[in-house]
Amino acid sequence: MANIKSAKKRILVNETKALRNKAIKSKVKTTIKKVDAAVAAGDKDLAKTSLLAAISEINKATSKGVYHKNTASRKVSRLSKAVNTLA
Repeated sequence: MANIKSAKKRILVNETKALRNKAIKSKVKTTIKKVDAAVAAGDKDLAKTSLLAAISEINKATSKGVYHKNTASRKVSRLSKAVNTLA
């Protein structure tokens, strides 16, 4: 454990931010799984609505700095491609 007050604070702040990032990433992963499940089931309507929700969550995570913009773009692209194969 650190002895310096500022170092102790950094440890606490980093733990808080890590928990926040973990929660946001978990939410994104859940929405992605919903899209994948809808695609696997062949449910086009559910896939499209799930895709919109997933894109929204991914963009929120990107704006908060959890994901890099290229990572977010790649995730959105792969999901969109999967949903478009149902057409």
